[in-house]
Amino acid sequence: MTYGMVINLRRCVGCRGCMTACKGANGTPPTVLRSRVEQEFVGKYPDTKCNITPMLCMHCENAPCVEVCPSGASVKNENGIVTIDKDKCIGCKSCIAACPYQARYYIESEDGYFGKELTAYEEVRYADMPAGTVDKCDFCWGNGRLEAGEEPACVQACLAKARIFGDLDDLKSLIDERGAKPLMPEQGTDPSVYYIPA
Repeated sequence: MTYGMVINLRRCVGCRGCMTACKGANGTPPTVLRSRVEQEFVGKYPDTKCNITPMLCMHCENAPCVEVCPSGASVKNENGIVTIDKDKCIGCKSCIAACPYQARYYIESEDGYFGKELTAYEEVRYADMPAGTVDKCDFCWGNGRLEAGEEPACVQACLAKARIFGDLDDLKSLIDERGAKPLMPEQGTDPSVYYIPA
C-alpha cells in the first residue's frame, strides 16, 4: 500500500479547519504548520477571484528532501510516507531548501504558545518536537491515527469533505475521472497528493 490524498479544490472553502485539527492532533509548536491553506487573490475589481490551495507534505516518490538529507533522518517508507527521525536530524535545513512545496519547518525553540512555561499538553507533545530539528506532515502516522484505523486529522475535520485519503491504487480511478493533478509536476517529484481543479 502507498498512501496518498486527493483534495477537491471545488469543495474547499478555505475555512482552515484542517490547520486547526492538525495543530491539535500533532501538538506542533507555534511556528510549525504541517497543514496550511494558501490564498491568492487574482484579477482586478470588480472581476476578482480567490484561489484557495490547501498545502501539506506531498510525500513525493522522488523526494528531494530525502536525497539531500546528510544524516539519513528523512526517509521514504514502504507505505509511501516520508518521515523525519528527530534523533537523527541535525537541523542543517538542507531538506527545507530542497522542498519545492515549502512543507518543512525548522523548530527554533522549545517555547510554547504562552512562552517558556508550557501547558500540560505542550509538555507531552513537545517531547517529540525538539528545538533544532525539522518537522513536517506525516499523514498522522506518527501520532498513531493511521495505526488505529483513523483518517488523518485534516481529512476527518474537513467540513466540506474536500479531502479523500487512502491507498493511491484505490484513488487512481477518482484521480483519472476527475482530472486531478499534482502541484508543480515540472519538479519531477511525483507527489502522492493530487488536486481536483476548481
